[in-house]
Amino acid sequence: MNLTQAFKIALKSIAAKKARSALTMLGVIIGLAAVIILVSYAEGQNQQMRAYYESLGSNVININASSWDSEGVSDALYDYCLEMDEYILGVTPVVQMYERTVIKFGAKTLDSYETAWEESPQVVMGNQDFSLCNNFTVAKGRDIAYLDIKSYNQVCVLGAKMAATLFNYMDPVGQTITINGVPFEVIGVYQEKDPENMSGMDRYIVLPYTANRVLNKSTQMDTFVAKARDASSTTKAITLLKGFLQGIINEDTGYYSVTTPNQWQEEGNEQIKLQQRFLGGIAAISLAVGGIGIMNIMLVTVTERTREIGIRKAIGAERKSIIAQFLIEACMICGIGGIFGIAVGYIGTLIVGKASFGLILLPSPGLTLGTFLISVALGVIFGIYPAIKASGLQPVEALRAD
Repeated sequence: MNLTQAFKIALKSIAAKKARSALTMLGVIIGLAAVIILVSYAEGQNQQMRAYYESLGSNVININASSWDSEGVSDALYDYCLEMDEYILGVTPVVQMYERTVIKFGAKTLDSYETAWEESPQVVMGNQDFSLCNNFTVAKGRDIAYLDIKSYNQVCVLGAKMAATLFNYMDPVGQTITINGVPFEVIGVYQEKDPENMSGMDRYIVLPYTANRVLNKSTQMDTFVAKARDASSTTKAITLLKGFLQGIINEDTGYYSVTTPNQWQEEGNEQIKLQQRFLGGIAAISLAVGGIGIMNIMLVTVTERTREIGIRKAIGAERKSIIAQFLIEACMICGIGGIFGIAVGYIGTLIVGKASFGLILLPSPGLTLGTFLISVALGVIFGIYPAIKASGLQPVEALRAD
């Protein structure tokens, strides 16, 4: 018997017991669909995380440094960053308002203590390199300039969501808002960079850092963000900055840290991979259950076709041809179930992606091919025992079976 005949016999056997075959395939369908949906869900989380870190910007270095027994640490740090122009494109202090912040424009008032988190303003102060270092792009008007810092100008640039919240469809450029009663002219609006509002960066109101003395009644700065030229420059700059800060700050009376979102992204990627393996392992349990169902049905099939096996062996059929016939039938059941499982997995992934992440999420081609091959492998793994059992029947005993 050749392979073509074996496939035809397998198809006839499956078609003859449609309901039983469908129920047998159900375990494989559910198992494969679960694998596809869960692994794709983890990939959706990965995409969302990548988008978040891309919004923060690549090759960014976050620097925190302060000392209680010496002054001028921030100035020394800033000057040192400027000297590192071989590795660093720009550096900006970052000063935030953590106290209650009340923003007013006309009849519109936003209070950081009372406004919903989705619309709560975040006042941040920096210099002319703030946009470069934090991956902002100006959509309207202009950015903060060096002269604004030097002249102590009371100006601001709004994040996209903050501009929409305060001004609706009005052009904000040239308008004046008040921050805790202090007037600031709106000179520009940034492009939207965080549609999911995860980081709140579209709710920024960016001011020259010289406004710190007016709003926070302070001139102290201990947080900086630097933009490196590339990934290798980021690594080199971090090493140099740590060495510099270690030399000027006594750890008993101060602190410093130099980090990059690149490190957090790499750690996050590792966590996502672990989660994918964990979720895939859970789904594999369903596949194992489905495989046991395949073995059970194939054993029943062997019992039902005992006389047929006996006749074939009596007329000279070899063991390998009988093994091949039953393995092909098991693989076809699993393969057909795998195709339906992949289809269900695609539909489920689309639903989960839209509901959880607002994304059109599709399983990767590698995952799709891998799950199909797994389904066929299930047929081999769980069909081999029934096939060997069938091939080992003695012709005389098989012919006596009812």
